[in-house]
Amino acid sequence: MKPHVTCIVSASIDGRTWLSRWRPDPTPVRGLFERVHDEIGGDAWLIGRGTGQEYSKRESYPAQTSETFPRENWFARRDAKAYGVVLDGRGKVAFGRSDIGGDPIVAVLTKAVSDAHLAGLRSEGVSYIFAGNTEIDLVLVLEILNRELGVKRLLVEGGGTTNGSFLRAGLIDEIHLILCPTVDGTKGAPSAFDSREGEAAKAPLRTMTLESSKPLDGGALWLRYRLQNEQADGTVPD
Repeated sequence: MKPHVTCIVSASIDGRTWLSRWRPDPTPVRGLFERVHDEIGGDAWLIGRGTGQEYSKRESYPAQTSETFPRENWFARRDAKAYGVVLDGRGKVAFGRSDIGGDPIVAVLTKAVSDAHLAGLRSEGVSYIFAGNTEIDLVLVLEILNRELGVKRLLVEGGGTTNGSFLRAGLIDEIHLILCPTVDGTKGAPSAFDSREGEAAKAPLRTMTLESSKPLDGGALWLRYRLQNEQADGTVPD
């Protein structure tokens, strides 16, 4: 069964996501993302490789191992209240930790990952699942999280490339947008929903309905949109 997928985005009024480039000073709206995250709640939250590397505490795992591991899902824990899921198809993130903010990490890999990387994950108690041979199949990710860990509500929290992949795959059920009274104004700056070079497929959105709006601190707005999609299928390249 597919979990209910909620995407949480904090953005300037021009849709950009790097706070360090926002003007005026975004200090009054810092912490709003975490507040919305906590208020919504979920069984798991998901980020992409780039954001995952921001949480890593080491540069790499050992390059070699004498062990060989089957390409099967492996779980260090199955009893957590919430999980932190990181898309990392080629196994590039060396976490140096087993959890983020107390939520156990689950790495999403492809079968192209090395045995050495699997050994590194196991040594740190980082769970992992396989969702594709060379590219991550997002539909399969959702299926595995629901079947193996009982995830019924997933929070997708970017970056923009990951958000965009879920959007183009028709997998997002609702968007919670924290619209901040700031401007980036820089050409090419990361946006709330982004794509890689060559990814031209349009999002299969039929409707977006505003369900609620709420003023937040610093002049920000919390906007909740319900999405109706035409289809649900897609992969995300690493």
